[in-house]
Amino acid sequence: MRAISVHPDVIVLTSRVWQTTCTVIRSGEESFVIDSPVYPDELELLPTVVQQAGFHFTGLLATHGDWDHLLGRLAFPKAALGVSETTAARLRGTPAEAQRELRDFDDQHYVMRPQPLSLGQIEALPVPGFCGIGERELELHPTDGHTADGMAVFAEWAGVLVCGDYLSPVEIPIIRGSPTAYLATLGRLGQLVERADWVVPGHGEPLDRARAAAIAGEHRDYVEAMIADPVAVRPPVARGRPEQRRLHAANVDRLKELRRA
Repeated sequence: MRAISVHPDVIVLTSRVWQTTCTVIRSGEESFVIDSPVYPDELELLPTVVQQAGFHFTGLLATHGDWDHLLGRLAFPKAALGVSETTAARLRGTPAEAQRELRDFDDQHYVMRPQPLSLGQIEALPVPGFCGIGERELELHPTDGHTADGMAVFAEWAGVLVCGDYLSPVEIPIIRGSPTAYLATLGRLGQLVERADWVVPGHGEPLDRARAAAIAGEHRDYVEAMIADPVAVRPPVARGRPEQRRLHAANVDRLKELRRA
């Protein structure tokens, strides 16, 4: 797991698997851990990293309900988990989904964990809206399209945008929700990128404003082309590895299904 500071109040940790990011944001005597690393040793180390950085842990946030972003409870088992209202509804509607998918991942990769995942107390946050932290506030913005739920978190004083599974430099857009909603989310994120110094995608290294804006344009072109004619679209040349081709094929199937509906 790598850890870098993009601002005196913001640390970004990157897991060894899928380059999944975990962001710690501080204001005064409070700090939130947003999303999570994946492997047990990374989660075990997370509280130590937060403490050694001089951050006082307050609570957990998750950008959306995919299991690889929900593992903070394994590092901080007594903490409440703050999520958007849409994510809270998803987690309550399918309470065993994250645990089942985590077990499948662990079985496939021979991962042993000291205890199973329990989501515990879930706090539904109004999105769009704000979440207090110290004497400041985090801006919460809706991000549906990748899934039907989710939020981006913007710490304006630090110039840091945590956007969940969007604007990734390592994977193509994954469209499991509405493609038109995905485009709308890219539009909202584009406006936030203009205000940010750093953008933290759910997978991949933190991006400066210029690179994030370029990726937003590339992803917008891809999603627009998929909406127009999914069968004719090919994965971007820079994302031509087998896993990205598999993700693209899943996108094609999803959009063809929507067209038949």
